Amino acid sequence: MRNFTRSRELFAEALNYIPGGVNSPVRAFRAVGGQPFFAERAKGARVWDVDGNEYIDYVGTWGPAILGHAHPPIIRAIQKAAEHGTSFGIPNALEVRMARLIREAVPSVQKVRMCNSGTEACMSAIRLARGFTKRDKIIKFDGCYHGHTDSLLVKAGSGALTFGNPDSAGVPASFTQHTIVLPFNDVDAVKAAFAANPDQVGGIILEPVPGNAGLYLPKPGYLEALREITQSDGALLIFDEVMTGFRLAFGGAQQRFGIIPDLSCFGKIIGGGLPVGAFGGRAEIMDCLAPLGPVYQAGTLSGNPLAMAAGITALEELQGGNVYCQLEERAQQLEEGMHLAAKRAGVPVQFNACGSMFCGYFTDKPVHNLSDAMHSDRARFAKFFHSMLEQGVYLAPSQFEAGFISAAHSADDIDKTVAAAAEAMKGL
Repeated sequence: MRNFTRSRELFAEALNYIPGGVNSPVRAFRAVGGQPFFAERAKGARVWDVDGNEYIDYVGTWGPAILGHAHPPIIRAIQKAAEHGTSFGIPNALEVRMARLIREAVPSVQKVRMCNSGTEACMSAIRLARGFTKRDKIIKFDGCYHGHTDSLLVKAGSGALTFGNPDSAGVPASFTQHTIVLPFNDVDAVKAAFAANPDQVGGIILEPVPGNAGLYLPKPGYLEALREITQSDGALLIFDEVMTGFRLAFGGAQQRFGIIPDLSCFGKIIGGGLPVGAFGGRAEIMDCLAPLGPVYQAGTLSGNPLAMAAGITALEELQGGNVYCQLEERAQQLEEGMHLAAKRAGVPVQFNACGSMFCGYFTDKPVHNLSDAMHSDRARFAKFFHSMLEQGVYLAPSQFEAGFISAAHSADDIDKTVAAAAEAMKGL
């Protein structure tokens, strides 16, 4: 049995000062039971807690660590940048270099604005879409998370065409009255929503591969249909690529699926592990932003030199494309191993994967949207999670979160993970 004495002490102390003892809810282990461990350090594909326990890590700081933790070139870039100052509040050359890198990687982006989080990027993109189209209504999809902005923190109403209901206390219903929530992978629902709201929908925002309800993929033709519908209606198509950007391909999900959105939101990888966000798209849309246009958006720490230095280093290393080939190989190895382990154990598992993102659902039915995901056996996942943790494999502490493979994961790491999963499934 692993010793968690120091983590338990820290959590007890944290409860006195921090709501729930954590600074982001999923970290509290409420979805799986028990108490969280506290990290002390991370390197490559591994994390060590304050009690000295070692884990193969598939959370990867929730996506940014695509090159592995404490990647030496990124650490050196941060150190070098810090020597010149940690923040300026003045334009700096690194911002320009980052913008150029994003534009070169993502053909749909002609201009880009840096911000400080994925939440901020999505919030700003929605405001920009409304300002550009002069339409108020926005369509989002059940299971797609775009940060904790009031108007997007919405759950579906009682029917496909109803406006969303606030999904959090403190969000007035009036804040969500212009948000329409639909099931993912249902083209007919989208067509019906546009028909019911003629010339009123400013845009559709979605994760092209949703990674905040586990992981499920767009059905063939679905993204293409969204592109066609928005173009025909004069609405904007917004891809939230905070997770998928620079992960599913160097050009993100839009490169992988061959779709050109009007606006794109980024975060995570473009900061090399430091807080960051960005949104970009067609120049005529982006030029509606202040100081050129009437749509206001600002941020004291936007374009922070440390985040820019770390992100530039990460993107330049990813640029060659060899990293993605390795990631795909490791992902295939993990997928095949998990399928075999589940089959041998006689445990029903739907293992969804795209590029270096994955999720295993404990259900015997395919998962294409949030409703399907909700049929998974969460009690079984919690038992599986703790068995994996005890064996030194750290997965996201929720059935409804994606896992991430990094370039630092070796073939041996994957083999050890599959072996641990096979052992864990014996007890399910």
